[in-house]
Amino acid sequence: MAGHGIPRYSSLGERSEEALQQELQKIQTYRDLDRLVRDKIAEHEYTPGTLQKISDLLSRNPEYYTVWNYRRKVLQHEFKVASSGQTNEAATEQIANLIRSDLQFLIPLLRSFPKCYWIWNYRMWLLDEIKRLLPRSVARRFWQEELALVGKMLSLDNRNFHGWGYRRFVVESLEELAPEDQETQSMAQEEFGYAKKMIGTNLSNFSAWHYRTKLIQRLLNEQSATDETRKKMLDDELDLIHRALCDPYDQSLWFYHQNLMCTFDPSISDQTMAPNLSREDRSRYLRQEIDEIQEMLDGAEDCKYIYQALIDCTLLATKVEGAMSSADKENILSWLSELKKLDPLRCGRWSDFEKSLYVES
Repeated sequence: MAGHGIPRYSSLGERSEEALQQELQKIQTYRDLDRLVRDKIAEHEYTPGTLQKISDLLSRNPEYYTVWNYRRKVLQHEFKVASSGQTNEAATEQIANLIRSDLQFLIPLLRSFPKCYWIWNYRMWLLDEIKRLLPRSVARRFWQEELALVGKMLSLDNRNFHGWGYRRFVVESLEELAPEDQETQSMAQEEFGYAKKMIGTNLSNFSAWHYRTKLIQRLLNEQSATDETRKKMLDDELDLIHRALCDPYDQSLWFYHQNLMCTFDPSISDQTMAPNLSREDRSRYLRQEIDEIQEMLDGAEDCKYIYQALIDCTLLATKVEGAMSSADKENILSWLSELKKLDPLRCGRWSDFEKSLYVES
């Protein structure tokens, strides 16, 4: 017996048996519902009642992708029914109501399962149907509401890569649906501001940094930017990442830094924000970068990302300049020595690289 006259074991066993029975009942209910839905689809019973059963099933298991396809079939049938035998205005209203109701059904699912592909895929399909079935002005209002919604979702979970990918999809569609008399259909400038705001909220947000990268290229191309403007953008981005790297232990920031360094690589520079830098410019930028990163070591001597960045930048500088100086080689060997201590799991990799430096000399 436990204290206060409560049996220690028997009640646990009873509760366990009760929990097991509840679990078995839950499984049986799910199986019955699954069978019922499959039977109704097989019989082409595409009714609001079937749609409700599908909703019940998906609420229990949103990963069941076959059932999302069943839902599409039922909705398509409902759209067809709405379009026949009614005025255009009445049909538009009925289809809009069907879609609005379906979009609302998905909200709690997305909150509970924000990384489930099938919910996002279905929502994208539903919004595409809006473009196909509803007048442009009505469709645009739906998509504007969707942009506001994805903004709210990203403010709750700002690193959800599904959410960021979905935002790109929404923005592209809004640009496509822009009023024809609008001076520019591009939303790149607004989205660039949004990405900057999200980075300000959380510097570790790799998805926001990645989104920013794509927007920079697009903005510069849309503006037919001069080399001078492109260089100014590059300087601004370097300044931003240097300020962000006050925390050098954040790997997300180094990914963005690495992306910026590609600007100085002659073999891929034509795909970057500043494709026409001279060889002297590239070399100067890289040498300044090496100095900047070395300063970060003060107080962060145990940060492996700093040593990796120093090695990468120095190798890139020697590629631009056409030769490796003895001072560069000595520095790289010193940084490699630190890396082998800080990153023992990749010690073999660093040792192989060290050997290759000796072979090349």
